[in-house]
Amino acid sequence: FILGKTKDHPGTRLESEVVPKMTVSGKKQTMGFDVPNSKNVEENGHIGGILRKAANADENPAPAVIEMSSRAAVAPSISLPAEEPVGLPTPIKSSGKAKQQIDVKAELEKRQGGKQLLNLVIIGHVDAGKSTLMGHLLYLLGNVNKRTMHKYEQESKKAGKASFAYAWVLDETGEERERGVTMDVGMTKFETKTKVITLMDAPGHKDFIPNMITGAAQADVAVLVVDASRGEFEAGFESGGQTREHGLLVRSLGVTQLAVAINKMDQVNWQQERFQEITSKLGQFLKQAGFKDSDVAYIPTSGLAGENMITRSKVPELTAWYKGPCLLEQIDSFKSPQRPVEKRFRLCVSDVFKDQGSGFCVTGKVEAGYVQTGERILAMPPNETCTVKGITLHDEAVDWAAAGDHVILTVTGMDIIKINVGCVFCDPREPIKACTRFRARVLIFNIEVPVTQGFPVLLHYQTVSEPATIRRLVSVLHKSTGEVLKKKPK
Repeated sequence: FILGKTKDHPGTRLESEVVPKMTVSGKKQTMGFDVPNSKNVEENGHIGGILRKAANADENPAPAVIEMSSRAAVAPSISLPAEEPVGLPTPIKSSGKAKQQIDVKAELEKRQGGKQLLNLVIIGHVDAGKSTLMGHLLYLLGNVNKRTMHKYEQESKKAGKASFAYAWVLDETGEERERGVTMDVGMTKFETKTKVITLMDAPGHKDFIPNMITGAAQADVAVLVVDASRGEFEAGFESGGQTREHGLLVRSLGVTQLAVAINKMDQVNWQQERFQEITSKLGQFLKQAGFKDSDVAYIPTSGLAGENMITRSKVPELTAWYKGPCLLEQIDSFKSPQRPVEKRFRLCVSDVFKDQGSGFCVTGKVEAGYVQTGERILAMPPNETCTVKGITLHDEAVDWAAAGDHVILTVTGMDIIKINVGCVFCDPREPIKACTRFRARVLIFNIEVPVTQGFPVLLHYQTVSEPATIRRLVSVLHKSTGEVLKKKPK
């Protein structure tokens, strides 16, 4: 079960439903969620989600009630409400050092040289060539120097994986290189003519879907990589492959702009017929998943050969029929979202590690507002304040960071044991509310047992995943209009 992004509605403040604490991962604390009241939520301004395969559903169906459905739905949606919400008191602690008022939008434009920030995730079936494609792109852009690339080539050849040299640019751990698959989300930065891109390389293997969700939840746009080789595209696209699931997941998590890199086209001699066959099958599926045709672009590439990546290919077999952009041009054409820099500070923790000094470090994406060094911030659900000792953005120390930035915060004044992945740092003057029961509209696909009361799911929210249970079904909706089709479904 995946909670989708919520859409901001100017001038409308959503009421929040908060419910009592419960045990999470064996610890007596609760993760923090901003939960909008569904009565006030418009289309896509909701907590949405997907139910994937789950076993051991309760045999006794419970009453259910239907609510609104997302336009992205490819199956009827079900809303799961909290019963008898009860408020959790959240003490507001002193904010400590006063926050200096800065013109964040102007400072962002100055810092980025007038370029817009864009968070890009690379997704697709295992072995589609995602890491090789983006590793080669980074090398061609000059983000990896020749000496380092030569080192990767020698080491990969010595390991018997010569074709993995470019993938090693992003697959940095020994286990990833030994197994030849991406396991965690690799992150780096590069620039196009008009954008500063934070690149996240998500794992394609089905065993690492939770890690892929973590990457996709932090993305603005996505590049879906598919293998054009005979049999390989079909293996990723048909039942059991990750091409379909990744496409559905990124759409459910709020990504609306997608580039499809049809990779390894040199393996099929850049055949137009093969390209059209793949785009036809994918286009139909992506439309059902909720992507608009105008928001999806298809680019033929060869990650290993470096063709049609940062400049348009001059291969005669391709230029004879393809007149579109190269991959970098397509990435540059993506529209950057409006960042809620004027809202209260929010950062969801994606990693925690010990600092060499007295404090510790957390990594994560600033979801809203901005944060400065020396500022006091509140950690939820521990409900304790700490001080921001330092901020690192793209390996550089900075004085502040704003919505959209992926940062490392060095903090002092609280125990590292109290912070877990999924905790939220926020402005003490307006803390995030914590809950353990909430109402959601969810999209259901690929399940083998009926969804009933007591149905066990794995809940993914931002960077955290926790076991959860469906308490009550509300209603079934029409996938396009949101009309109630059935009340109290069984």
